[in-house]
Amino acid sequence: MRNRRTALAAAALLLVCGCSSDAGGTAPDDPATTPSGPPSSDASQGAAVPGDDWATTGAAEAGFDPAALQRLDRTLAAAGSSCFVVTRDGELVHDASFGDTDRDTAGPAFSVTKSLTSVLVGIAADEGLLDLDDRASAYVSAWKGTPARKVTVRDLLANVSGRHWDFVTDYQQMALAARDKTAFAIGLAQDAPPGTVWRYNNAAIQTLDEVLTVATGRTPVDYAREKLLEPLGMSKTSWGEDAAGNTTMFSGVNAPCLDLARVGLLMMRDGRWGDRQVVSPEYVAEATGRSSSRLNAAYGLLWWVNRKGPVLGTRTATGGGTEGQVRADGRLAPRAPKDAFWALGLGSQIVAVVPSEGIVAVRMGGAPQDPAAVSADAFTAAVLDAMR
Repeated sequence: MRNRRTALAAAALLLVCGCSSDAGGTAPDDPATTPSGPPSSDASQGAAVPGDDWATTGAAEAGFDPAALQRLDRTLAAAGSSCFVVTRDGELVHDASFGDTDRDTAGPAFSVTKSLTSVLVGIAADEGLLDLDDRASAYVSAWKGTPARKVTVRDLLANVSGRHWDFVTDYQQMALAARDKTAFAIGLAQDAPPGTVWRYNNAAIQTLDEVLTVATGRTPVDYAREKLLEPLGMSKTSWGEDAAGNTTMFSGVNAPCLDLARVGLLMMRDGRWGDRQVVSPEYVAEATGRSSSRLNAAYGLLWWVNRKGPVLGTRTATGGGTEGQVRADGRLAPRAPKDAFWALGLGSQIVAVVPSEGIVAVRMGGAPQDPAAVSADAFTAAVLDAMR
């Protein structure tokens, strides 16, 4: 918890506001935003997955230039990285650790946690314990009869809930200071009707702790252990709790690169892990295969996507500074295929998934001096450029 608070305090110095947009509606129904999800094939559905360790293949055999990957190692080491992993078609191609870490060293994933939270909600939905279009007040009793009563679970996942946000409240009072982060987040005001404003809202996401606890009858950390971490063999991963014992849904996962690569592989394979369907392909497509609203083309359901349109919040998510502008017709990563998607966290923690190339790449470590050098676009492009 001390490490997470230290880094979040650093974020408080870097950030002075979040990003928002005031246009409503759902994502446009064009080729860039129509649900696609990862490609499916009969071969991929029964494909081998890592056991206690990963099957490995040589970089050259996997279609990479080994020298280019080594150059990327040097670049990432200089940027404060602790580990860097590349997998292709479910096999480990490149595994590098820097400084005093090794391949099993777990580090704070920060907001990458949000993408794991998304998977947990998807699993609960698949089990019929909740529906994405349920009003969250069905699980958060304090919201019944209040302006928050119309917020849905999907609104929370899409960051369009309209829940109160300001920098001091979100990053200092909730994330750093609140002993009971869930109660604090639930008690905030409803600033806007759901679906009208996009904000990178940690407190709103923390309320999913209450949603999942009521829906599943278990703490999210226990639910995650049984439904996600253990099935994927994420033995080095832990999920944090606040001082009141609530699972921290917006941040709190500690993991090594190799464990987070398992989550990327799960999502690239339509939620299937060997012979087990961990989360449904329909949910994977909802979360990673399209924009979840017109407000931010780069956002799915707690995953970042590469659709064309307004792009908001990425530097807020990774701690790279303030975004005062909105790119009205861009992509999160112009140099990556449009099917790429990411889990992103403070300090440029990145899980990059490129289904069309069969690639999952992960970078973890300290915040780089130049965040733009280890952005989703720069990192993913560098990995793709290392291919022969």
